Amino acid sequence: MNLRDMMFVSLFTAIIGIMAFFPPILIPGIPVPITAQTLGVMLAGGLLGAKRGGLALLIFLALIAVGVPLLAGGRGGLGVLLGPGGGYILSWPIAAFVIGYLVEKNIHSLNFFKVFVFNVFGAMIIVYAGGVTYLSYASNLPWGPTAISALTFIPGDLIKVIIASIIIIKVNQVYPIIGTDKYATQ
Repeated sequence: MNLRDMMFVSLFTAIIGIMAFFPPILIPGIPVPITAQTLGVMLAGGLLGAKRGGLALLIFLALIAVGVPLLAGGRGGLGVLLGPGGGYILSWPIAAFVIGYLVEKNIHSLNFFKVFVFNVFGAMIIVYAGGVTYLSYASNLPWGPTAISALTFIPGDLIKVIIASIIIIKVNQVYPIIGTDKYATQ
């Protein structure tokens, strides 16, 4: 990994941490808050690509695991990762990797609709699948009702998907990071 890659990975790790300053929205009866940080997950994958985006989120998780309060509401530590919302957070590196992979494979033919679908698949379907499954297991609740409770997140996540899709398209037009590796110095 070259210095340029390390810089971008570090930058996105920090950006996702900064998104924790937006206060979490707590929903009665659901132990998982709505946060702005999934927007950062989408941006990391869509702007950095699979490896760098996934790595940024792995570093983010490592920092949380050692207790750095980088999650919305100033949360951090293993207790958060092993708590009811841990499945959502633990699926972030996978989501960023998948979004990045799909964007990389379509970098020369990106449009809003494609990026929208990539973000929905990565940041919603993958994150919800991991989060709902883990929450169901950790809370000892049936999967179906737990999945139904996750429907509360859909409107906010769709707004974040639209915002991320617009940003990913514009930044990849003006300053593409993906696909410019051949120009990077070692």
